[in-house]
Amino acid sequence: MPLVPPRISRRHALRVLVAVLAVLGVLTWWLKPFGKPELQGELTFSTGARTGVYHRYGQLLQQALGQDMPGVDVELVTSEGSQENLKRLASGEADFTVATADAVAKYRLDGKPGADLLRGCARLYDDYVQLVVPAGSPVQSARDLRGKRVAIGQPGSGVRLVTERLLTAAGIDPVLDLTPVSIGIDTMPTELEAGRIDAFFWSGGLPTNAVRELSERFDIRLVQLGDLVEALQGSGSPARYYRTAVMPQDAYSRARNTSAVTTLAVPNLLVTTAKADPELTEQLTRTVIASRDKVGRAVHAAQLVDLRTAIYTDPLELHEGAGRYYRSVKP
Repeated sequence: MPLVPPRISRRHALRVLVAVLAVLGVLTWWLKPFGKPELQGELTFSTGARTGVYHRYGQLLQQALGQDMPGVDVELVTSEGSQENLKRLASGEADFTVATADAVAKYRLDGKPGADLLRGCARLYDDYVQLVVPAGSPVQSARDLRGKRVAIGQPGSGVRLVTERLLTAAGIDPVLDLTPVSIGIDTMPTELEAGRIDAFFWSGGLPTNAVRELSERFDIRLVQLGDLVEALQGSGSPARYYRTAVMPQDAYSRARNTSAVTTLAVPNLLVTTAKADPELTEQLTRTVIASRDKVGRAVHAAQLVDLRTAIYTDPLELHEGAGRYYRSVKP
């Protein structure tokens, strides 16, 4: 005789359903403290010139943030560089940016609007100051630029800031003793190649693609700047962020240098303001550190981002959210 399943009354079925819902309710309550709601919103990241390291770094960081924070729309905005980036942060036009430590120090020293609101998230990689000339140029040091047509960076860039200081340390007036050309790394290489300028200054991570690509189609040479570091470091407070550095010969393997080139370097900082959401800042800082190796495969300078040194954002106080992240990973 076939088995007949027992008949379940509607009242019994209702009791079972109520019990199941109650269990699900308890599980939901129990699990809730262990999960965080997904971050939602928009943020603007101010980068730099399209062919510079800041912008390429921003593009790769944008991709990493898209994976880690899919609910946050990250907009990249190009800029002239560090000085303009800081102005954008202070005015609310941008939420995060990258700027050199000397530019940050000068912005604070000058008492610019919003300077007291700036906060650090991470120390990133160092910028190396690069003086590029045609391979056959007679220029052997910055002192030889007198009377030359020299690209010194755009007004809002960190390049302009350090270039003017370097030229002054070399005893050259940036306006009277040469012909200054206010352009950025997006046009400097083509202007040098066409002979419309005699040299250009650039401050960026090694290697900078725009300089590398120039070296592959045009004979260039990098000029040492090491003889100016001591005089430069004695020029005032922001200059204490400069250090003597060496560009290895293979940084630009096609350049016509026969040995390493002495120069100076300055740290880059990931910067935001005290108004930035702590939870968002914590997660963004986490992504910056976690994505180092992946980003570094395309932007070699990013390989130097180090958890042990990232916390040192002098001259800026560490943002509350970034501080949370570093405490969470402290051994």
